[in-house]
Amino acid sequence: MRFFRVLGALLVLGGAFVVGVWRGWLPLPAEWNPWSPLDVRSSPNLLTRYKLGRLQDDPALCDQVLKTAGLRVSHQADTPADAACPLRNTLRVQGADVALSSSFLASCPLAVAFALFERHSLQPAAQAVFGQAVTRVDHLGSFACRNMYNRAEGRLSQHASANALDIAGFRLADGRSISVLKDWSGEGDSARFLRQVRDGACDDFNVVLSPDYNAAHRNHFHLDMGRWWVCR
Repeated sequence: MRFFRVLGALLVLGGAFVVGVWRGWLPLPAEWNPWSPLDVRSSPNLLTRYKLGRLQDDPALCDQVLKTAGLRVSHQADTPADAACPLRNTLRVQGADVALSSSFLASCPLAVAFALFERHSLQPAAQAVFGQAVTRVDHLGSFACRNMYNRAEGRLSQHASANALDIAGFRLADGRSISVLKDWSGEGDSARFLRQVRDGACDDFNVVLSPDYNAAHRNHFHLDMGRWWVCR
């Protein structure tokens, strides 16, 4: 009986704590308050994935978070609900402090995750390995209305909802190019950098697939905000 009384007391205290935080009676730092908007300038933590997930169906919250993201974006009109691959709350990402090989369509969670990745994973890895910044990200695109692996049947790819981005390489401030296809299997600085980037991306995206996953990803990192968590 004592065990159940203690358990009941803990549940009551836990519930009171949650309500207190939600009501604002018990202040927490914004980065550890699940109801506070995500701030891209703060380092990712255990609540980051939850806060990213909230952005998909809340355009107003998305706009609030984008103010901290440092991205140049434009809002895209929702496509018809009966489209083969309908898009809603979608952005066109045109760049950030880092340039892009071209703009790309992105769900709000993907766009904000990219901003987190660029700030907290990509640039720190470049500074650690090369002592300089990445100035451009080369990608293979985001939106494609197709099934996974372009199969005739099966589950839609995360690309079909602009919820995935394929990155093929990077350009450094000194003009050097780093290619996933050419440099992943090496043993020098370029390979070390790419592995640090892959590992860091796993803190920012839900799914990260590299050449270690399979041959279909030999030339790019697949990054998406789907429901599964995979880091390969």
